[in-house]
Amino acid sequence: MSEIARATASIDRSEGAWTTPPAAVEARDGMLLVTAAAGSDAWRLTSYGFVHDTEHALVAPLPDGSAMEVEFEIPFEAQFDQAGLFVRVDDTRWVKAGIEYADGALQLGAVVTDGMSDWSLAPVPEWSGRRITVRISRDGTALTVRAGAAGEALRLVRVVPFATDLEASAGPFVCAPSRAGLTVPFTAWRRGDADADLH
Repeated sequence: MSEIARATASIDRSEGAWTTPPAAVEARDGMLLVTAAAGSDAWRLTSYGFVHDTEHALVAPLPDGSAMEVEFEIPFEAQFDQAGLFVRVDDTRWVKAGIEYADGALQLGAVVTDGMSDWSLAPVPEWSGRRITVRISRDGTALTVRAGAAGEALRLVRVVPFATDLEASAGPFVCAPSRAGLTVPFTAWRRGDADADLH
């Protein structure tokens, strides 16, 4: 298995723009603390029939040939509390990947939306209380999503078809569909070169 080069260039929050402003944002001790509004979420139509486009994502350009990653802690306790990395093309085309608290357990998952959303999850209860890294690499015709807990190698989560001519932005996101008061500490937001290999 190839070693995945980690992004090293920090991104200042002033480089990003919010898709939906959060309830509160605070910079403290090198962290960005983002508090989600109650009912915030990102979803389009599939199975549930509704459209939610109120995620709090702080996005900056993600050109082809680059990668972006975020690190964060996971103070989740309510159904569908979530945080990670969001990639946005427009209102109907986006990807979110990260950790979500669903059905009583921490889940590693991704939602890929092109008109309608899909959803994939895998339980990661052993990640509770640990710092999480989510990385998305854009190269050619794909986004490669990886994630891992502190002290572990990043694992492959998903490979997403993604046209080379799309203009996209990406960055940290938080949603709290079922409650108020979720504050997620982001400890890093970085960019770098795209991954050289898939495996």
